[in-house]
Amino acid sequence: MAPRERKLKAVPAGPLVTHSDELPLDKKLLLQMHELMVKTRVLEERLIAMYKSGHGYFWIGGPGEEAFNVPLGLLIKKGRGPAFDFLHFHYRQSGTLLAMGEDPINSLRQMKNTATDPYSGGRNFAGHFSKRDWNIVPVSSPIEVQYAMAPGTALVQKRHGGDGITIVTGGDAGTAEGDFASCLIWSSRPGNELPVLIIVTNNRWGISTSYNTQQSAARLSDRGVAFQMRTKTIDGNDPISAYLELKEAMEYVRTERKPYLVEANVSRLFGHSSASGANYVKEEVDCITQFEERLEEQGLLSKKDAQAVREKWNEQIADMARAVKDEPQPDPATIFDHTFASEET
Repeated sequence: MAPRERKLKAVPAGPLVTHSDELPLDKKLLLQMHELMVKTRVLEERLIAMYKSGHGYFWIGGPGEEAFNVPLGLLIKKGRGPAFDFLHFHYRQSGTLLAMGEDPINSLRQMKNTATDPYSGGRNFAGHFSKRDWNIVPVSSPIEVQYAMAPGTALVQKRHGGDGITIVTGGDAGTAEGDFASCLIWSSRPGNELPVLIIVTNNRWGISTSYNTQQSAARLSDRGVAFQMRTKTIDGNDPISAYLELKEAMEYVRTERKPYLVEANVSRLFGHSSASGANYVKEEVDCITQFEERLEEQGLLSKKDAQAVREKWNEQIADMARAVKDEPQPDPATIFDHTFASEET
């Protein structure tokens, strides 16, 4: 694969937010975000190692998106039912789940396709999360179908009242799908606007196809302008900026009950998936390295402390992977379980 050139600097002037030298968040939150980002990266690296060693069948995940996904998870109103946030995720969202409090062993179980996998009972790919108690709608492999689903839960929430919102995430390439346009249309009908936070994480690649050969829009956030919705493009490689911008966007959607389109420029550090090799891409910005340098400059985190965090999670997640190795595979008799709604639902 040819070296990949990042061209985020070519984005024209406009509502693009980048980080400043100031740290407007408190130390405890900054260090919490750092640890969650490292925890997420270590988990993804372990999933890749499992795939490469034959203990998983396919990997797709979000290394490089931790600086955006972790703040998103910390800001979600977690719970079950329309009073809480409904979550229509795509398959690069492990950092968001860990920030919400999920146990990383469950991602390892799905990679190993064990019967103990709580998301799919060992029947789906890695990164295909589902958690009813947290309103996490099952992640599907067909790209961007979640954008067409999101207005449905948002409509329920608008009728229900309260401040629960629908959050939908997807990638830049998938915005070419009709589902994305449907989301923009149904979320913004005059007088019937819906409380949807529409997120596009833009890594400027669609598998192996460059953004620059497919998208004429310099900023995908401009797609929302025609629908009279608030939009913004942010630096998704800066967790401080991401946290503040997401907080503002969520507060708007919660109070105004109207849609908001956020485009986050992020990196893709291990390629699209195991199908493209899942090897580290040096040309991309590493948000964790960048954040650690910034914290060190401010005297909040030393190199020794950063290394200790990584070693802690390397050890703990390696222990989890060893435990998962001995867990059972699904019973063939359960293959049709969860295909149709049960009486319990």
